[in-house]
Amino acid sequence: MSVNDKRELDKKLAFNSAPALLGIKCASLLSLGAQWFEVSEYAKQFNERVKSRGLKIRLLCECRNRVLLFVYNEKLLKTRLADKRAQKLLCECGYDKSLTLEGYLDRLSERISCGGDFPHEIGIFLGYPVDDVLGFIENEGENFKLCGCWKVYSDTEGAVRAFKSYDRCREHLCSKLSKGLDIYQALGIK
Repeated sequence: MSVNDKRELDKKLAFNSAPALLGIKCASLLSLGAQWFEVSEYAKQFNERVKSRGLKIRLLCECRNRVLLFVYNEKLLKTRLADKRAQKLLCECGYDKSLTLEGYLDRLSERISCGGDFPHEIGIFLGYPVDDVLGFIENEGENFKLCGCWKVYSDTEGAVRAFKSYDRCREHLCSKLSKGLDIYQALGIK
């Protein structure tokens, strides 16, 4: 991967995944055009460099035109998936609650790759409030109270605070990258 391609991918990662990278959100999703043919090598290097922080990138789906990356904090995601209400919803979507973290992600990847409707339970994996994920499913994406990083059906004030927090994370990381740092330097990783 060229230096310019790596810098461009660092920027996309920072812009789309800053809250997860900075530890205030359990995960983020990043969709890239298929031209990023060396994404798996980038992910492998990234995972090695940031493993002490518990961060990971995983390729969830790869099709002819797009690559879908899941960027997550292992500890925060495990906590999220252990939530009783989240587990109940995931069980209703065909996830066995005895799965390991990798098992949950394997199942999510299968559900994304099998075609058909996009699995809306992905909101659980991304840390969206359970009530909002349920509201999205029940309302088929309509009748929401607020639309920002996700469609909000319940606590609009809490969502607005979260959206602002996410924006601050994005501004922080992107600002560091615009000053010439790479993603690891921006995250304070040597």
